[in-house]
Amino acid sequence: MRKALLIPGALAVVTALVIAGCGGSSGSGTAGASSGGGMYGTPAGGAKEETAVTAASREALPATAATPVSLGSAAGVGKVLVDAEGMTLYYFEKDQKGSGKSKCSGACAEAWPPLTTGSKPAAMKGVKSSMLGTIKRSDGTTQVTYAGWPLYTFVEDKKPGEDNGTDLKAFGASWYPLHSNGMKAGH
Repeated sequence: MRKALLIPGALAVVTALVIAGCGGSSGSGTAGASSGGGMYGTPAGGAKEETAVTAASREALPATAATPVSLGSAAGVGKVLVDAEGMTLYYFEKDQKGSGKSKCSGACAEAWPPLTTGSKPAAMKGVKSSMLGTIKRSDGTTQVTYAGWPLYTFVEDKKPGEDNGTDLKAFGASWYPLHSNGMKAGH
């Protein structure tokens, strides 16, 4: 009897999350990333499948959910900013610090999905809330910034702690993670 009650309840929760995820652009901007598989030498099948799971989990957040930014560790650069899933966050040197604009869209945003939010971003332990902000992207979504830099993830980072985008030159400039003081982490 108890199992019968749990299954409909769990089904209702999953249905609500799926409906919320389909409702708009409240996720982290990773939905388009699934077509970026293979762009940097990774087989397209594995990248698409893993990115789709990540995108689905992020898209399930309600439009008003605050996007957390935390301090985590990346293998090559130490303590850096990470998203809710522990994935390394990067800034793009082509973006001008504090300009309020991102210069990464189209194929760039597929390879480097912007960290977006449905409300004010949330500073977690080790992150300075005074350095968090947002900008409006050309597609109308709201992107999280830190120390004036728009933040992105990288599709070639497959698990927390990876920083495969560090010091990578792509789309006209280099990419780096950020330390909690807003300074570049990298080589």
